[in-house]
Amino acid sequence: MVGNSGSGKTFLSRRLAELLDVPHVELDAIHHLADWEPIDPENFLREIDTATTAAGWVVDGNYSAVVMDGPVWRRADTVVWVDPPRRTVMYQVVTRTVRRAVHRELLWNGNREPWWSLFAWDPHESIIRWAWTQHSKYRQRYSAAMRPPAYSHLDFVRLRRRTDIESWLGVVAKRTPGEHPAPG
Repeated sequence: MVGNSGSGKTFLSRRLAELLDVPHVELDAIHHLADWEPIDPENFLREIDTATTAAGWVVDGNYSAVVMDGPVWRRADTVVWVDPPRRTVMYQVVTRTVRRAVHRELLWNGNREPWWSLFAWDPHESIIRWAWTQHSKYRQRYSAAMRPPAYSHLDFVRLRRRTDIESWLGVVAKRTPGEHPAPG
């Protein structure tokens, strides 16, 4: 599952993993150690390599080294791209980030959204600014990936609206074991 920060990919990937009764692997939870320290790239690759050897799994995140250039897409059969309009992404990422900061929600490995990040201009310091600056980049990256032959072994599902998501999940819920869901 790929998409911009705030697109809804983690929420959807959790629902999909539950529906398919497979593990959910959230790349941010593995990548961000305590105090927002990034994991060593070799350890990150090793952990994701191990997580994707199971018979089934749902991975969410955009870390190219383990997704597009690593074991995730190499072993996947389907890539779901959650791609709502920028206005939707921005509304969702702002409200989520403010909620997390106000309520001091625990994220991964003891990390919490810092208040100051709400006002940071550097995209590496602010998830809000990151979502704004990456929107077009993700669109270019995943649009290009959908064109063969680079990833011709993958089925791509691009979901742009909540109605698309619910419709596609309905298709997945009705599938027979071993059958791959088609785009909705």
